[in-house]
Amino acid sequence: MSHFRPRAVALIATVTAAALAVGGCSGGGDKDEDDTDRSKDLASQTLDWGDCPAPSEAEGEGTAPSPLPGGTKWKCADLKAPLDYAKPDGETIDLALIRAEAKAKDRRIGSLVFNFGGPGGSGITALPSFGADYDKLRERYDLVSFDPRGVGRSEPVECLDDKELDAYYAEDGTPDDPAEEKAYTAGLKTYADACEKESGPALPHVGTTNAARDMDLIRTVLGDEKLNYFGISYGTELGGVYAHLFPKKVGRAVFDAVVDPTETSEQSSLGQAKGFQLALDNFAKDCVARGEECTLPGGSVEEIEDWIAALLAKLDEKPVPGIGDRRLTQTQATNGIAQTLYSKEYWPLLEQGLDEADGGRGALLLALSDSMNGRGEKGSYSNIQAANAAINCADSKARYTLAQTKAKLPEFRAASRVFGDFLGWGMMGCSQWPVPGAWDTPDVTAPGAAPILVIGNTGDPATPYEGARAMADELGEGVGVELTYKGEGHGAYNSGDKCVQQTVNAYLLDGKVPASGKTCS
Repeated sequence: MSHFRPRAVALIATVTAAALAVGGCSGGGDKDEDDTDRSKDLASQTLDWGDCPAPSEAEGEGTAPSPLPGGTKWKCADLKAPLDYAKPDGETIDLALIRAEAKAKDRRIGSLVFNFGGPGGSGITALPSFGADYDKLRERYDLVSFDPRGVGRSEPVECLDDKELDAYYAEDGTPDDPAEEKAYTAGLKTYADACEKESGPALPHVGTTNAARDMDLIRTVLGDEKLNYFGISYGTELGGVYAHLFPKKVGRAVFDAVVDPTETSEQSSLGQAKGFQLALDNFAKDCVARGEECTLPGGSVEEIEDWIAALLAKLDEKPVPGIGDRRLTQTQATNGIAQTLYSKEYWPLLEQGLDEADGGRGALLLALSDSMNGRGEKGSYSNIQAANAAINCADSKARYTLAQTKAKLPEFRAASRVFGDFLGWGMMGCSQWPVPGAWDTPDVTAPGAAPILVIGNTGDPATPYEGARAMADELGEGVGVELTYKGEGHGAYNSGDKCVQQTVNAYLLDGKVPASGKTCS
């Protein structure tokens, strides 16, 4: 899972991770007896599993999860964790968990913990949504996920209200003149101030390192000696940080749609501009190959993309009717286009949405943008974007000024004429944030850890393919095992490719580690 939202934080799947120094460290020095006792109490807590409720407002609109095929019900519980791991005797927070128990109790390995990315995505809603796709793994694992701190039902970060968010997302995310630049920076300040007002005390403690420490507490409370883990998109970053902190506690782990831990936030945003441009190129190639069946004008990739760029320029000058009294702006159209590039299955929606927007009907692209931003049909927003901003800005040190950002725009425009400006301006997402960031890039070195299967997709727009090799290298020799999938979209396991699924299943279920460098196509 990954989300494209440059206004808030450059891009929702940017490579960031929290340092030990921000709310997640031991504080250096010995713990007193009370601290030790409190840590033992938290590690020995008993979870009260019960029926799962419908999603909270912060998790998004919807109903309680339906049973899995065969009738197994999802169960939910809350786990207590320290707000600040440097003060284990201090305030605690509740982390929401969800679980479906393994089918074969006599062959059960343990729990398999999922994080679907973001950061800011709710595991409580994502795991049931994708549960059938992972049902094979339930043969030997309890399937488990959670809302990370600051997300969904786990002490959610709050910023603007629904009406304010409608206005915020309609603002111009690619300013063209000094007046628009002033409005853009003012919007970032308004957003950051609202987050500080509504969630200030939590903001220093929502970073990735604390989430990794939470995962180790989850492992302990679930009774697992090792953490068996499936991380997707940002979840690979979280998994890498966990492996660095707790290498001896790594069980069988899979990283799918892998972020590059060696890239700064600027490098990551530029890489994503190239990645989304590659995905758009592939969409346009498909359109050309289909000839008259494709409704978009142009007989070549360049002509189709010229037309898309011209359409976005028209929307910048004059938004078109969207949904209700809301109009489709250039920024929302770009966001909607990006949403469709996460999966080849969405390409027909992209073609239809572009064609309709050119005819003055912006409802489809606006609905796609709403989906990316966490807006439900009834007009309420989940907190995915607020949590994303809080986590990314707690993690990343980068704070780009207006002048620095403008100086980088030519490079971004060269990388992508459609997404370059959007992602370039997004670098300012943390510029007004009230909490300092932790580091430039995370440390994911994990000497002594068990093998981690790292899967890269050659057509992935949000986490470009090169990130998988970088992650495997950083994890270290004998730890990172690289698997390549020659496909389209974000991620590999859920693509349905049998080679990928069989390789992953053989590792997680039977412990069979593939040769590093294997390719599926």
